[in-house]
Amino acid sequence: MARVVESKKACAVNPLKMSQPLGACLAFMGLDACMPVMHGSQGCTSFGLVLLVRHFKEAIPLQTTAMNEVTSILGGYDNIEAALLNIRQRAAPKIIAICSTGLTETKGDDVAGYIATVRKRKPELDDTEIIYVSTPDYVGGFEDGYKHALTAIVQALVQPLPPRAKQVTLLPGSHLSPADIDELREIIESFGLTPVVLPDLSGSLDGHIAPDWRGTTLGGSTLEDIRAAGASALTLGVGEQTREAAQALQARTGAPFEIFARLTGLEGNDRLLLRLAQLSGQPVPAKYRRQRSQLLDAMLDGHFYTGGIKVAIGAEPDLLLAVGGLLHDMGAELRCCVSTTPSPAHALLPAEQVLLGDLEDFEAGAADCDLLLTHAHGRQAAARLQKPLLRIGFPVFDRIGNAHRVQVGYRGSMALIFEIANLMIEQIPHHQPGDWPLSPAAQRAAQTATGCATAGVSAGCASCSDTPASASLEASALTEASA
Repeated sequence: MARVVESKKACAVNPLKMSQPLGACLAFMGLDACMPVMHGSQGCTSFGLVLLVRHFKEAIPLQTTAMNEVTSILGGYDNIEAALLNIRQRAAPKIIAICSTGLTETKGDDVAGYIATVRKRKPELDDTEIIYVSTPDYVGGFEDGYKHALTAIVQALVQPLPPRAKQVTLLPGSHLSPADIDELREIIESFGLTPVVLPDLSGSLDGHIAPDWRGTTLGGSTLEDIRAAGASALTLGVGEQTREAAQALQARTGAPFEIFARLTGLEGNDRLLLRLAQLSGQPVPAKYRRQRSQLLDAMLDGHFYTGGIKVAIGAEPDLLLAVGGLLHDMGAELRCCVSTTPSPAHALLPAEQVLLGDLEDFEAGAADCDLLLTHAHGRQAAARLQKPLLRIGFPVFDRIGNAHRVQVGYRGSMALIFEIANLMIEQIPHHQPGDWPLSPAAQRAAQTATGCATAGVSAGCASCSDTPASASLEASALTEASA
């Protein structure tokens, strides 16, 4: 169990964490025909939009209520109403999802009251679902915003339905990529079960060329999918951040839930497959038995390069546990662990301490480490320390393919092991010819032999004649060289 220590610095020098509104917007991106809206200034939305676009390399639908100096003081009702009407008219989304920012939270805008008033005054919004979540960016972090948005989706849209024995609701954490969600969906379907993924980034941000263009999200969990979650026989949450939403689902539908703290590594995936086998009444498919055997072999091969190394990780809590837990299983020492916000996941981390801090704290703790793992903003620290960096989490804007990176399941765990081990192999020093210098006499003998061979001179030339003196010199050179 890791001891959690909070940095007491006056300010973040090089921030590690992203804001709550950004995490909430990521959750809303997984809903089909949705328009996420940040209730705040234009700058709040612009900076978040840039990070999402650079990470996923995709067009991101994200709107703002465009608060200014006057409306920030007098209240943002007019901006909320104008935003809802304009979005409804221009993009016609099925869902409009509003998340607050530090600006409007400090003012104390009653957004829920604003939405109720707009509903009464503007019947043209009757065919549009509106979700609101409070996400002040002066507390919490990216994972907290995602967590609260997921709970708000459940509370606003899920209703109890007659249960379906073969249906499962999957709640993926914010640390899972679209490809991770696809991997988990395939695992669940292989047992003859029907998964309802909420939210489903694998449909909206999986890097595909859409046949048409819409101003809203294109793909993801539909309204029908979300409402169908009320009929699931079981809820599976990946990451402690999904526990709150799973509890809300249980309160509304009565469906039991099970939280998997991590599905990167061996134990968590074993437990997932056994649970799915129990629910479906089917044995674990042979392909996953084979994949488990392959993962064991990968762990055996990889531990030669990870065993005993000292690692520094800077990440959101659930990602820190997922990657850190796997590295610990592979024999690495979690020397420096820096995270963003309090979480029950920290109690499960096999490390002495977790520091809630920034990348300056991360760089200070990583000075004696062999490997660094954090998002793309840690690249300067890695360069200064001259240490290898494995980019994980959000944002990673200087690499492509983030949506297709798999780090869950047996296959994803194996791929991550290979990625880490290969990075460590690159750090192994290889000797060059200059590492074993010849003595001066041996160098002269080698230069003389090379010169004669180049000039095509016969072995009987004056400089190479087999006189006692030359033979003695060669013997002396060879003796020194062998010594």
